[in-house]
Amino acid sequence: MKQRIVTAVIAAAAFLPIVLYGGWPFILLAYFMAVIGLTEALKMKKIAPVSMPGLLSIFLLCIILMPDRLTAAVEQAGYDKLQLAALFALLLLVYTVVSKNRFHFEDAGFCVLAALYVGFGFYYFIETREAGAIFVFFALFITWATDSGAYFVGRSFGKRKLWPEISPKKTVEGSIGGILSAVIVACIIALLADMGTPLLKLLIATAILSIFGQLGDLAESALKRYYGVKDSGTLLPGHGGILDRTDSWLFVFPLVHLLHLV
Repeated sequence: MKQRIVTAVIAAAAFLPIVLYGGWPFILLAYFMAVIGLTEALKMKKIAPVSMPGLLSIFLLCIILMPDRLTAAVEQAGYDKLQLAALFALLLLVYTVVSKNRFHFEDAGFCVLAALYVGFGFYYFIETREAGAIFVFFALFITWATDSGAYFVGRSFGKRKLWPEISPKKTVEGSIGGILSAVIVACIIALLADMGTPLLKLLIATAILSIFGQLGDLAESALKRYYGVKDSGTLLPGHGGILDRTDSWLFVFPLVHLLHLV
């Protein structure tokens, strides 16, 4: 526990000021975190990041991550993000031929889906910051409140298992406690800052975001369980890897936009 707290304090001290500052430092941080997250996923599949399929996957990720402010430059050259992303997906299929099927169709599918999984979450992470730091902090705080609420309520009152095949320690009571904690934090944020969203809509959206944040956590747990790993990586002592810390974000930030909170 001590190691977890020390790592969390150091990470927050480095991360939160960059979120507040925004701009290119924030975009570069998002790219760095996303690339590390993708390499963690590739390693679960035993695909070396420094290999042809690994590098093609990273290039695909970087295209998906391209913020709207850069997309115009690509369009001036006569292309769009979808075309470039499709090109790298096709190159992964070409590599199945070049490798004489040692790298096969399922491997290529994993690379594409992993890039989409990590890429969309961090793309909307970037775009949420473009809309304003308050929206990023809102998403982060309700995600953290969900995690903390689920943990403490689950330990104190948890009896019914939520999804034992995927994550044996999570309980229904903990899940409900996480949602309620997120709603309480959303009320506090609404009192302190104007997000331009009616309170009732904000609270309903918060409950939905909390649920999907928990689903994001379970999705990454399912991935790790399938590939037989405890943590996605070792970058953050006591916490695991980047995916272990951002699995909920990858579901939450796209939904912030789909629910028209920004």
